[in-house]
Amino acid sequence: MTDYSNAPELKASLLGKATEYKDSYDPSLLYPIARKLNRDDLQIDERALPFKGEDIWTGYELSWLNPKGKPQVAVATFTFPCQSPDIIESKSFKLYLNSFNQSRFESIQAVQQTMAKDLSAATQSDVQVTLYGPEDYQHFAATALPGQCIDELDITVDTYELTPSLLRLADDAQQVEQTLHSHLLKSNCLITSQPDWASVVIRYQGPALCHESLLRYLISFRSHNEFHEQCVERIFTDIMACAPMQSLEVYARYTRRGGLDINPYRATHSDKTLFDVRINRQ
Repeated sequence: MTDYSNAPELKASLLGKATEYKDSYDPSLLYPIARKLNRDDLQIDERALPFKGEDIWTGYELSWLNPKGKPQVAVATFTFPCQSPDIIESKSFKLYLNSFNQSRFESIQAVQQTMAKDLSAATQSDVQVTLYGPEDYQHFAATALPGQCIDELDITVDTYELTPSLLRLADDAQQVEQTLHSHLLKSNCLITSQPDWASVVIRYQGPALCHESLLRYLISFRSHNEFHEQCVERIFTDIMACAPMQSLEVYARYTRRGGLDINPYRATHSDKTLFDVRINRQ
């Protein structure tokens, strides 16, 4: 498997490095990383992606000053299309958001428009930004994940290095439509090796997957170093390699780190996330 940790653009990122936190608005802090780095390893053609989807980030530590100098706070959602040439390196995103702290803006709409413009320019795509006030509780309530949880299967596990060959079809391999989920997905940051924790929903139509094999496969990410978006695209492509599904959706909800959570969604038929869910660990 390709090791991208020493790629020039990753080595130049701020992940894992001591950094000065600026508190004055500075869009130059945003650091793009090409999605192509991982997709080459997965043999994904950027000109004909095998999936659609988006990455939904939530920012919990956002503040700025109004024209009178009074602090304002909000929670933000940022939606990046999976077709964007670049993603934003997470630490640079945090530094960028921090740069709003002592900067004055006319309104919450001005902040939202500024962020959408900066992030769209950095990723060469149309990024959607929505800001919520601290009283907008209904948008951030924990929900149950859809479908059957496979975590209670009584299995023996001895593989914690990514092993796609663990995936196999059920013995009868009948055509089914299933929604499964697991809370046992863990991977590590590609650069810092810090742990990334997630719950994942997999909905598909096609030959039945062996649930035990799927759970072992997801657990095999436990020592794997890769970005959140890359892990979800790998799960998608590995399942499709196991059996060409008529339809497939993979949606991971990662817990937050540094005031941000990242939630990638990949699907055969939908650009927009079809699951309105939020885990209690977020």
